[in-house]
Amino acid sequence: MSIRHPRSLKWRLVTWVAAAQGAMFALLILAMTGVVGALWMRGSISSGIYERSTIEALTEAVGRGARGELILRPAPELERLRREIQGFWFIVRDSQGREVTEGQAPAELTPLMKGLDTVESAVLRGNRGDDAPSLAIVQWIDTAAGRVQMLTGGQGRLLLHQVVAAFLPMLYLTLLIIGLMTVATFLVTPFVVQRALAGLGRVADEAKRIDITRSGTRLPAVGVPVEIVPLVNAVNGALARLDRGYEGHKRFLADAAHELRTPIAILTTRISALQPGPEKIRLLEDMTRLTVLTGQLLDLQRLDREQASFAPVDLVALAERSVLDLAPLAFTAGYEMSFEAETGEIRVDGDETALDRALMNLIQNAIDHGGRRGTIAVRVAKAGWIEVCDDGDGIPPDQREQIFEPFHRLRQGGRGAGLGLDLVRRIMGLHGGRVEVVAGSSAGACIRLIFPRQRSS
Repeated sequence: MSIRHPRSLKWRLVTWVAAAQGAMFALLILAMTGVVGALWMRGSISSGIYERSTIEALTEAVGRGARGELILRPAPELERLRREIQGFWFIVRDSQGREVTEGQAPAELTPLMKGLDTVESAVLRGNRGDDAPSLAIVQWIDTAAGRVQMLTGGQGRLLLHQVVAAFLPMLYLTLLIIGLMTVATFLVTPFVVQRALAGLGRVADEAKRIDITRSGTRLPAVGVPVEIVPLVNAVNGALARLDRGYEGHKRFLADAAHELRTPIAILTTRISALQPGPEKIRLLEDMTRLTVLTGQLLDLQRLDREQASFAPVDLVALAERSVLDLAPLAFTAGYEMSFEAETGEIRVDGDETALDRALMNLIQNAIDHGGRRGTIAVRVAKAGWIEVCDDGDGIPPDQREQIFEPFHRLRQGGRGAGLGLDLVRRIMGLHGGRVEVVAGSSAGACIRLIFPRQRSS
C-alpha cells in the first residue's frame, strides 16, 4: 500500500488530514508574508526608528583593500540610509588605527572620542529626550574585515530582512506545532478509525453467517458509524427481498411437485400397460427419474418447513427394504444387487422417512451413474454406517466435495437434476451425521452414510 494511493480508510484519512495541515501551513506563510508586506508598503513598520540600522548595514559593507586598509563595498542598504538620513555619518576603525569615515560626527562626541576605544558597546543619548534618536552608538563587532569598532548615529528605520527575521521565530513555532499535529495525526488517526469502525467487525461476522438455509438473518446496526448505517439498512432491505423471493421460489417448487405427482402416476400406469420391450424399459426408467425428482423436491420442502420427529430406526431393515424396492429397476438397467449386514439389527435415532429417502437416493444415483454393469452393493456395519457402492467409473478425487452441492453434475448432460446427493447431505446433517465418498473394493463410486448415535442390540 502506498501513501499516494491509500487502500484503507484510516490511511486515506491520515493522508488527507496531513495534506490539509500542510496546506494550512502554506496559507499561513502566505498570509504572514502578505500582512508584513502590506504594513511595509504602508510604512507602518518601516517608519519606526531602529537604532542599529547603520551598524547592520556597515557590517555587510565593510571590507579590506589590497593594502589592508578598511574599505566600504557597495551595499543597497547603506545607499538607502545615505539617501534617507539627513546628516548621515559613521566612523569605522580597527585596533591598528585604520579607519573609514563618512559625514560629520556631532560636536558633543569630540571630547569622548579617545575614551571610546575601550568601550565594547554603548548607546550615547546626551541631553536628548527619551523619544529622540540616540546621539551615537558605539560597538566592537566582527566583520569580513576582522574585528572593528563602529561609531554612528542612532537614526534609521527597520530593514525588510530585519522584519522577516523578527517574524521567523513565530514561523518556526508555527511549523513546530503543525509538525507535532501531523505526527499526532499519523499516530492517533488509525487508532480512532479502528475504534470508530469496531462495529463493522460485528457486521462482517454476522455477514459471514448469511446462508440460503438461514432466512431472516439481518446485519446489526448497533455500534456502526452513522455514515455506514444507510448501507447496513440497504443490505438488510436486500436480504429481506431475497428472503421473500426465496420463500416464493420454494413455494412454487413445492406446488409444482405436488401438481406433477398425479400426471406422473397416470403416465406410469399407462406405460406399464404397454407391451414389453426396450422402449417400455426406457420409458419406465424416465418415469422413475421423474418420480424420484418430484420426491426430492417435496423432501427438500419438508426438511425446510418441518421439525424432524426422531424415533428408533433399524438401519438393517431400512436398507433391506430399499434394496427390495429398487432391485427391479436395477435388474432392468443391467445391474446385479447385493446386500450385506454385519448384524441382524442396528438402531439409531432418526426420521425414518427422511433416512429412507436418503438411502433410496444413493441407490438411484448408483443405478443412474454405475455404467449399467457390475453389482450395486449395499452394506450395513455395526459401527453405524451404510454404504452404497457400484462398479462404474468412480468419482475423481477433486470432485468428491462438489458432488454434494445442489445442481452439481459430475458430467455434463448426465441424468438427474443434481439434487439427490445434496438432499442426502442435508438429511445426514439433520441427524448429526455426515455423508462422504470412501474407497471401495472396486474402481467404482462408494458413498457412505455415517451416523453418530447408534443403539445396537
